[in-house]
Amino acid sequence: MSGSSLGKNIKITTFGESHGPALGVVIDGFPAGMELQVEDIQKFLDRRKPGQSSITTQRKEADEVQILSGIFEGKTTGTPIMLVVNNTSQRSSDYSEIASYYRPGHADYTFDSKYRFRDYRGGGRSSGRETIGRVAAGSLCSKLLSQMGISVCAYTKSIGNIEIDYNKFDASNILKTQTAMPDADADALAVEYVNKCRMDQDSVGGVIEVVIKGVPAGIGDPVFDKLDACLAKAIMSIGAVKAVEIGDGIKVSIATGSQNNDAFEMVDNKLTKKTNHAGGILGGMSDGSDIILRAYIKPTPSISKDQQTVNKAGENITINIKGRHDPIIVPRAVVVVESMCAFTLLDAMISNMSARADRIIDFYK
Repeated sequence: MSGSSLGKNIKITTFGESHGPALGVVIDGFPAGMELQVEDIQKFLDRRKPGQSSITTQRKEADEVQILSGIFEGKTTGTPIMLVVNNTSQRSSDYSEIASYYRPGHADYTFDSKYRFRDYRGGGRSSGRETIGRVAAGSLCSKLLSQMGISVCAYTKSIGNIEIDYNKFDASNILKTQTAMPDADADALAVEYVNKCRMDQDSVGGVIEVVIKGVPAGIGDPVFDKLDACLAKAIMSIGAVKAVEIGDGIKVSIATGSQNNDAFEMVDNKLTKKTNHAGGILGGMSDGSDIILRAYIKPTPSISKDQQTVNKAGENITINIKGRHDPIIVPRAVVVVESMCAFTLLDAMISNMSARADRIIDFYK
């Protein structure tokens, strides 16, 4: 299987299956000399691990990370960094039945079509647990970005038709609420809605919004490696994501040019924009304003309701999926989206260091 690696200057390769011994990531090309402790990585992983609230799967996984290489005396060495998380709560018997049929909304049929073989225990590589490696890698990238004054903040914007009120936005609530919403009132309504869906043996999706602050202008490339294109690829590679928006997103299709264009102005001898419909990216390059991105997350496909499908014998059957599943993926996916944004941005910023001859000459002169 190809396609488990991503990146240009910093490359991440995730490995492992949801019901295998362990999962993790190898990070190649990360700069040497950054101070790093296990706790820096673990606090990110704790945000995505299961069993933390009433609206997530009750599967209990400690998701404790081990650093196997690339760190010495508390600093990155510049060599490949290998991070591993052991699986401790597998119930493979919960999945033995699905070996004979294709679950709606899952990759069972497409895996069989491609490989004529699949790991049916929780989905194998297509499981949400694959994102452990992404989050572990993202924690390093976020820390290095923060030392440059850049912050990447992701949160739940909406669940079903329940949306946050930006007038009630409190960033401290993102790590406190069950939904990862910054609006406590919207969180209460969303939790009630998710629990209703659970009682109905159903699931629900939502939208994750990301705001990246402090990015200088000129990050990204103008053709195939546009910053927005790279961000979209990274986010769309997350299994539950079905759409990505930058700035006003699909709303630009009903706007006029005069409405959509962001006017420039000088404020305190600094070029800024009066509005930010573009979401901080123009022509594939950052423009110095906040980068705004949204990821649209589908409902959890594993639900307890009766569903119609086909088995390997070509027979129409009715199934009822067993196991411990999230009624909603969104809250645990927030840190995954945040991590992929941090990784993509840092990779692009390293590329930017060689974009101008004068900077290379200054560095080596």
